[in-house]
Amino acid sequence: MYFSADDTQGFIEDNDIKFIRMSFCDTTGNMKNIAIMPGELSRAVEYGIPFYTSDMLEEIPDILMLKPDTGSLSVLPWRPQSGRVVRFLCNLYCTDGTPYEGDLRRNLRNTVEKLKSMGYQCEVSTRCEFYLFKMDLEGNPTKIPYDNGGYLDIAPLDKCEDARREICLALEEMGLRPISSCHKSGPGQNEIDFASSDPLTAADNMMHYKTVVETIAAAHGLYASFIPKPLPDEIGSALKIYISIKKDGVPLFTKDNELGKCFAAGVAKRMPEFTSFMNPTENSFCRLDVMRRNGNLAPLKQFELPGCEPELEVCSADACCNPYLTIQLLLEAGLEGIENGEISGLNHTPALPVTLEEAFRLTSESEFTARCVPAVCTRNFIRKMSHHKA
Repeated sequence: MYFSADDTQGFIEDNDIKFIRMSFCDTTGNMKNIAIMPGELSRAVEYGIPFYTSDMLEEIPDILMLKPDTGSLSVLPWRPQSGRVVRFLCNLYCTDGTPYEGDLRRNLRNTVEKLKSMGYQCEVSTRCEFYLFKMDLEGNPTKIPYDNGGYLDIAPLDKCEDARREICLALEEMGLRPISSCHKSGPGQNEIDFASSDPLTAADNMMHYKTVVETIAAAHGLYASFIPKPLPDEIGSALKIYISIKKDGVPLFTKDNELGKCFAAGVAKRMPEFTSFMNPTENSFCRLDVMRRNGNLAPLKQFELPGCEPELEVCSADACCNPYLTIQLLLEAGLEGIENGEISGLNHTPALPVTLEEAFRLTSESEFTARCVPAVCTRNFIRKMSHHKA
């Protein structure tokens, strides 16, 4: 549920809100937050709430300020109705009031504004897979899937449907727009699909989505895993990203549209250079390696379906990514392809890196990512993910 700035304070006062979570996404794609009391909201809006960055491997400055995006208020439906909890997504500022260059949410917003200024209208949707595993008697996650269901199975083979139902209802209560859910091919594997929205909202939704799935799963005594390849002998979990773009109201991704071909070619050309951001763990490459050996690694697909806008499907990403970085780089690469007229590369399947180390090297050497991603973010990202290669 989203509110205008004028409605925010009144909503908090009228709905027994006792805690406000000031949330943001760190460079590696993890949700972070500070909880404040309602009386601190006006100070947060005007000045921001400080936090120390040293534990997050930020280089400088040592202190950043969180200011809420007052249009992003959402209620956490699993919290008690008495003494309710809401969450704001926040913008990052330096202590002198200037925007922090490593605010990846703001950087995505800037890319979207650039698209609009060039006459493009863009929407993004996602399909994100995850596994549900049983917990042991001490509440620790196991590698035992919650069921033995398969693709599109129903109960009793599909034991996950109640959890998926509650996840979808919680997402709706928060103002997000899930449109379908199902059991996937792996035992205990699930997928929830989102409606198309502007790119920034799509990235916001992904951050909320992971939190909701993990929280509802825990309430069912289960562990939700977004690891790309949690079981070595079962199918991996993907994050599929669908991009729909129009130029002056005309869809780009029809088979005869030259601009759409250039956009897709630009993404194909640059994708190896930012694969590390889309697939940031060694486990990510376990999944990609199986797809490569099976001949299924086609990172991009362009297609049209009845009743749907023509879309470009990005198939290689996984849910360990930072969605703000991932979507921004896809859009920037596509725009570069349009600017350079790179139609010739459309049918070329990009040779994605085969190891995480190779992916890090390509990113470090890329002038494209250096132009799109602040150097402090790339350094922090590679340093932290090199220490956490799970």
